[in-house]
Amino acid sequence: MTHAENPPASQPSPLAPDVRALDERSRRAWTESMAVRPLADGRYAVDSESGATYVVDLGRGHCSCPDSEIRGELCKHARRVAIEINQGRLPAPRRTATCAACGRETAVATDDEPVLCSDCRVEPGDLVYDRERGPDVPMLVVEVTDRRADQVPIPEAETTVARYGDNRRYPASDPVVEVVYPRSVRPERPPRRYSFPISRLGRPGGDGEQATLSESAASE
Repeated sequence: MTHAENPPASQPSPLAPDVRALDERSRRAWTESMAVRPLADGRYAVDSESGATYVVDLGRGHCSCPDSEIRGELCKHARRVAIEINQGRLPAPRRTATCAACGRETAVATDDEPVLCSDCRVEPGDLVYDRERGPDVPMLVVEVTDRRADQVPIPEAETTVARYGDNRRYPASDPVVEVVYPRSVRPERPPRRYSFPISRLGRPGGDGEQATLSESAASE
């Protein structure tokens, strides 16, 4: 008997396929002892049962084994990678892109812009500081834009963020980050926003440590 508030149980069935009904390469992908390790840029290293290691590029459907390179077949190694991803045993491939701030290649899982590596990435609510002034004057990130420093005007200075003052020391292609000074926030008026090229901003603590406004306030 089933309860009305509960969904019905699934029908009895094996989780693994009936390997007797599979073609030879699929059967071996399911049954042979292999170890798979994710690499960068959507590639996976497969340690095969024979002791050899091959590299599978899942996006291209290519493997470095002879079955793929010589015969052009979808080999057991590529099939094994797909099986383990579908079962949640491996992460899905992530694309790589150039960090907009430091220029390093970084793995990304979304199409969000700008692309930033873990060392350069900041989020709204993070505390940062101006490298030209030092860490004693914290600033609060309000927005990380997809606009370049040489594309964002500063009307009162009749120039762009890239050409303003000490910003000339930083790449004109930097994404612009908008910040406010927490200590200047007043209930009676909205805080003034300031625009910085992202490379000019440091993070309190360094070494990838990220501070937040609440953490900073607790230490004062």
